[in-house]
Formats: sequence, C-alpha cells, structure tokens
Amino acid sequence: MIQNIVKVVLGALVIFLAYTLYTNIMKPVKFNEEVDRRSKEVVQNLKDIRAAELTFRSIHSRYTGDFDTLIQFIKEGKIAIVKVVPDPTDTTFTRSIRDTLGYIGVMDSLYKRPGFDAAKIKYIPFSDNKIFSLKAGKIEKGGVKVNVFEARAPYSAFLYDLDPQLVTNLIASKKELDKFPGLKVGSMEEVSTDGNWE
Repeated sequence: MIQNIVKVVLGALVIFLAYTLYTNIMKPVKFNEEVDRRSKEVVQNLKDIRAAELTFRSIHSRYTGDFDTLIQFIKEGKIAIVKVVPDPTDTTFTRSIRDTLGYIGVMDSLYKRPGFDAAKIKYIPFSDNKIFSLKAGKIEKGGVKVNVFEARAPYSAFLYDLDPQLVTNLIASKKELDKFPGLKVGSMEEVSTDGNWE
C-alpha cells in the first residue's frame, strides 16, 4: 500500500518537473514568437509613417514632426501625376519636358490596402494607445543643412504586457550594443530614412 502511494507521488512529481522544465524552455521561444508577431505590425506602421513623410517632403521641402499635420496630409494631400518626355528641340537628348497631367490623393496613391485608417497611424500597435515619438528638423552634414525625421516605438510600449524579465533582458541587450531598444525609422543624428529592422 505504501509503495503504491510512493509510486503515485513520485509519478506526480516527475510529471510536475517535466511540465515545469517544458514551460521554462518554451517561455523564451513563445516570447520571441510574440515579439516577432507584434514587431511586424509596428514595422508596417513605421513604413506608413515613412511613406507619408517622404511624400510630404517632396511637396513641402521638409518633414513634419506633428502627427496631426501628417494625418491631414494623408487624408487631404494631393500628388501631381507628371509625364516626362524628351524635349524634341534638344539634339543632345539631355533635356526633358515635365507635364502635369493631374493630381491624385495621397490616400488613394499610397494607402490602398483595405482597413487602413490614417487617424490610427500615430498609435503604436499593442501599446494601449501610446503614440509613436515623431521628430523632424534639420542637421548639418558637410556644411549643408539637411532635413531629417525620426519615428520611434520603444519595446516597453508594445511589449509591456509580456514577461517583464524577458522584456527587460531584450531592452538591456539592445542598450549593450548601443542600439535603440525598440523599432524606429529615420534618424535625427544621420541622414537616413532606413528602419532599424532593415
């Protein structure tokens, strides 16, 4: 009788230890899968912000650090449809004639995918409505003032409800490499419109 009780207790202990070992092994794996899943959505928003900023700059010769201005531009802005043809009077074939055929809305041109809502572009996905940090300005490079912008989403914003220790470890690993602990596009220190995920 006692042997059977000991066997049952040992069996239960083995099952408990196996389950604990499995969950400890799978915790970082599931964490990384969730980070990847969330990062894809954050990156999509950052790409949308970059597309809007680049288009805004092509029209206004500067970037904007204000989401209200950017959202209004996405909703109401127009892009010229230009036809470029060689100048028939130019025998060197180096000149061209630019003819504006009309205009198309920024929304219709850049954001045709279903479900896109310009008003939501400023919100970091999975963050409980935290807003991307958006800055714009000029920096000097080689004696020339250059327009720059930067949009950021820290890990602490869109991973806030995941395992706190794993989030802390991820942030610390980025800081050790002197990198931004999150996702960002553009830079206020360099002339770049790249994302740090690229």
